[in-house]
Amino acid sequence: MSRILSAVAWPYANGPRHIGHVAGFGVPSDIFSRYMRMAGHDVLMVSGTDEHGTPILVQAEKEGVTPQELADRYNRVIVEDLQALGLSYDLFTRTTTRNHYAVVQEMFRTVHRNGYMVEQSTMGAISPSTGRTLPDRYVEGTCPICGYDGARGDQCDNCGNQLDAIDLINPRSRINGEKPKFVESTHFFLDLPAFAGALEAWLRTRADWRPNVLNFSLNLIDDMRPRAMTRDIDWGIPVPLAGWEENPAKRLYVWFDAVIGYLSASVEWARRTGDPEAWRAWWNDPEALSYYFMGKDNITFHSQIWPAELLGYDGRGDKGGEPGLFGDLQLPTEVVSSEFLTMEGKKFASSRGIVIYVRDMLARYQPDALRYFISVAGPESQDADFTWADFLRRTNDELVAGWGNLVNRTASMIHKNFGEIPAAGTLADVDRAMLAQSSAAFGQVGELVGTHRHRAAIGEAMRLVQEANRYVSETEPWKLTQDRERLGTVLNTAAQVVSDANTLLAPFLPHSAQRIHETLGSAGVLAPQPRIDEVTDLDDEARTYPVITGDYRDVPTWQSRTLVPGTPVAKPTPVFTKLDDSIVEEELARYAER
Repeated sequence: MSRILSAVAWPYANGPRHIGHVAGFGVPSDIFSRYMRMAGHDVLMVSGTDEHGTPILVQAEKEGVTPQELADRYNRVIVEDLQALGLSYDLFTRTTTRNHYAVVQEMFRTVHRNGYMVEQSTMGAISPSTGRTLPDRYVEGTCPICGYDGARGDQCDNCGNQLDAIDLINPRSRINGEKPKFVESTHFFLDLPAFAGALEAWLRTRADWRPNVLNFSLNLIDDMRPRAMTRDIDWGIPVPLAGWEENPAKRLYVWFDAVIGYLSASVEWARRTGDPEAWRAWWNDPEALSYYFMGKDNITFHSQIWPAELLGYDGRGDKGGEPGLFGDLQLPTEVVSSEFLTMEGKKFASSRGIVIYVRDMLARYQPDALRYFISVAGPESQDADFTWADFLRRTNDELVAGWGNLVNRTASMIHKNFGEIPAAGTLADVDRAMLAQSSAAFGQVGELVGTHRHRAAIGEAMRLVQEANRYVSETEPWKLTQDRERLGTVLNTAAQVVSDANTLLAPFLPHSAQRIHETLGSAGVLAPQPRIDEVTDLDDEARTYPVITGDYRDVPTWQSRTLVPGTPVAKPTPVFTKLDDSIVEEELARYAER
């Protein structure tokens, strides 16, 4: 058994999240975490809403509320949406907790004490109309290196080079399109060049990463430069140093504090379990494994900035140093980055109505239908496109007519002919072959999920479903009513394969997996669901907020479980909802109106 940290990207709390977001960080991390629990590992899955930075201020001003009121509103919306999708967080929290503030400030103080936070002047981007700092990622322009018109103030996604906003040709604000004003300001910079050797040595050992992630990360080493870790802004975590802490206009960079959320959420989880030191088993133990899930635009923060912060805290850069209160913190085992999901061939853009919000999707369609689409057609290793026509086809042809049909006709024939799981008689070659294929699928699918090849994994599981449908068609149990032993053997075999396939699909389709588990008369929980708890801030009794949590420890193991003859099987109802062809035009018209 291994301890596994599933560190899931923190959705930004300036609005509801769309399906492109959960395709990149949410569903892949949940599939992996659910499988790893079933495989016998001790998983800690953490995340929360990212609630600091200029975009929160901008949106709050637009809506006429305070930044905290805006964060509170969208934190709850996001919590409700992710819980409804079935994402099995041990703790989904937020970055405005006092616990998070304390953990971030401890990280900063220790990295600073070890000599890796350097104070220097820089030219920062300011909005002329508001006087507010523009974050690097909110300045766009033409890359001075490759000429790409769409580079950001921190990096160019086209050539991969690190940039400063002032380097851009024809810079403009993403917020209102105006040309930024650049002013001199003093900030603390993370001395990335001091970690170049340690980062490269670490990355050279990451042989199992997705090639696009590893290559991008290694290319970052060639252009290491200090990165500002403070900002001229009044919404964020105070800089915990004398002369800075009292300054209301200086705060820690949102991306400095956001990545530390993985650690602070683990600490909060431990404190809420009653064992405040429990988090250390996932963070201080070199044998523990950690996997970070996000979209490709966040690779640099997880394969460069966050590892550098960890190295700086541990004192493992060129300047040496000693760890702080948290002890030696381990570097990521793997950065699991997905590509982008587009919608009908266009990039998601909420401001232009090119968006499908998670909440809207779940209000009209089953959560497992969305999870299935993301699993089989999502942006795992290359950009993918969501179309309503493809969503309709995959739901009806694969979920309903394939998997749902196998479950329904198997359970219906068992209920009609026996009312319970029948005993198997002498197995024929066709029965043994079917059961052998079903048993072998556990190793195949498990190995694929464990190495983040989810599309291939669910493809193998659905191939078993196809073979099972073929088995039922070829053995024709409806013609065996005069041969009760043979009928029982065929239906026992079919039910066993349905049970196996349901276990294989449980990490992908947890809602339907539980229903199918119960359809076969099985007791207990196959696919535990997360819940929302209303909690009080551990360090501020005046504040309450919702968290996602759950009890996922006692899950069935990743193996075939022999069905017990005599288990009652009731008349089944369809597990999946067939979609009408009209939804394509209706949905396209709905989003055309925005």
